[in-house]
Amino acid sequence: MRPDLTTYLGKTVTVTVDRPLGSTHPRYADLIAYPINYGYLPNTISGDGQPIDVYILGVEQAVEQFSGVIIAVVLREDDVEDKLVAAPAGRCYTAAEIVSALSFQEQFFSSRVGLETKP
Repeated sequence: MRPDLTTYLGKTVTVTVDRPLGSTHPRYADLIAYPINYGYLPNTISGDGQPIDVYILGVEQAVEQFSGVIIAVVLREDDVEDKLVAAPAGRCYTAAEIVSALSFQEQFFSSRVGLETKP
């Protein structure tokens, strides 16, 4: 069952990075190089039975761990899991900026970006 990741919007999280900026995809190294840090939220379960994946924006060096705010959810229409997008507190991105930053991987899926809405 696919969890509702929109409940994470606006929350501060700590991400374990398993694909740091500059690394390649473990199965598709010839297709996907990571221009951003990418990891997961420990002790969570996504639609694929693995921890929830998180794209990290706004960090320009490879890191092993990151604490930041969830600013968006990538809703995949043709996959069993959605993804979270985190950024340093106070950093804002438009949907178009997020789509552009994630296109290295999301180009292979039919997805849309749900943003945090301010009251």
